[in-house]
Amino acid sequence: MKKTCVIVGGGRGMGAATAREMAQRGYKLALMSPSESCEQLAEELGGIAYRGSAENHDDREALIEKTIAHYDRIDSLLIHVGGPPKGDLLDIADDDWDKANQMVLKPVITLAKLVTPLMAKQGGGSIVNITTFSSLEPSLTFPTSSVYRASVSAFTKLYSDRYAAENIRMNCLLPGFTDSLDLPQKFADMAPMKRLAKAEEQAKAAAFLLTDDSSFITGQSLRSDGGLTRGL
Repeated sequence: MKKTCVIVGGGRGMGAATAREMAQRGYKLALMSPSESCEQLAEELGGIAYRGSAENHDDREALIEKTIAHYDRIDSLLIHVGGPPKGDLLDIADDDWDKANQMVLKPVITLAKLVTPLMAKQGGGSIVNITTFSSLEPSLTFPTSSVYRASVSAFTKLYSDRYAAENIRMNCLLPGFTDSLDLPQKFADMAPMKRLAKAEEQAKAAAFLLTDDSSFITGQSLRSDGGLTRGL
């Protein structure tokens, strides 16, 4: 039986690149994004799609329900959401902090609630949260992202502790600056490798965590940032 991978944010960029990588590895796909890009990619790769927003609980629930109805299983889940509001630290409105929570942390928690019973029944599964290098080294350039993506890492560790014995794994992928974003050269120069990552490179790292290639890895935050962050 072919395994199934659900990708939230699977229409463009790293999400789309991961969809292509997982398709090459023989996975059936269910993709979600706010635009028709997920539908176009799903048609190309022989998968299914649901047009919706990761911020919207009804959309998250509908995606999982559609996937189960179509495939009857979910083996891997990638959660890749957009960037939350930015601004000078104490000038960021309370509503924008709330929006960042709704964009970044809430989808991880609620999607975990939706897929965990199925994965437990199947005998296992893998969830990967794409966050950012600034969850380890907070940046004033990305204040809300730094705070809430660090919270995703904390939730990931708690979840892995709770469900590892049921062979359900959760990890975070922490990308650096990637070519799927229109970034000036100064961002490429920040990393020792002096270039932007290719979306396809990030996809291979995501696929490693999503598949049994990483079967004994859980609760971790894997940096894929070209050496941008420092740590022992």
